[in-house]
Amino acid sequence: MTPEILPTAGVPSPEHAEEVGADDPFLSLKRGATELYLIRHGDALPDTGKVVGEGYDEQGLSDRGRLQARALAERLRSVELGAIYSSPLLRARETAEAVAAVRDAEVSIDNDLREVALGPIGTLPGPGVGAEEIARLIHDRLRQIALVAVTTGNWTSIPGSEPSEELRRRLTGAVEKIAGRHTGERVALVSHAGAINAYLAAMLGLERDYFFPTANTSISVVRVKGQRQMLFALNDVGHLREADLLPSDTGSS
Repeated sequence: MTPEILPTAGVPSPEHAEEVGADDPFLSLKRGATELYLIRHGDALPDTGKVVGEGYDEQGLSDRGRLQARALAERLRSVELGAIYSSPLLRARETAEAVAAVRDAEVSIDNDLREVALGPIGTLPGPGVGAEEIARLIHDRLRQIALVAVTTGNWTSIPGSEPSEELRRRLTGAVEKIAGRHTGERVALVSHAGAINAYLAAMLGLERDYFFPTANTSISVVRVKGQRQMLFALNDVGHLREADLLPSDTGSS
């Protein structure tokens, strides 16, 4: 589903409307707001024949992920983007590069857009393990992470994980800095499911760090102006539907 959220987050109560800018209730770009497209990377679950290294963070986009990235790029082709930012991880960079390629633009890497740092979970490959087993272990690890995400909404049950307060501070700070550099513009930020969830949860005042199943190459749109933030769209995957790439399960692929 691609629900749009009515722009109520951040709208002031009547008694405080004047002090926070009642003349600009919906954060107009013409008045200095920044519109941010928060995009999750494309599918990167490896097939046996395309495993690189031994971990998920070493994998690039899968064949399906590349098709998703192309559909995303076509979706955004007509959007005038002032900049394209990406997490440093390969799957995010390749997704951002697909968006940049159709407009002859460059991708800026921002380390703070990286995924939540998790402690050990799942079984690590042992010495001499083949590609088929590595692929199976990566798929199994991601299923376990997804189970934690949807059942608890936070990462505290995985010892050694990035604390919620630090995670939210990192993502909020990254978005605020990028928005401050691009007032009056639209900007694409390619990141990860956990990171996008954490930023939006902080913005909306939610207790859970993970509250919605962020689909691959989904677009969530926010506007930022100083300390004011507003959510306009959540988990939009219209481009995947049009390209017949919408999976039956968008939670962890």
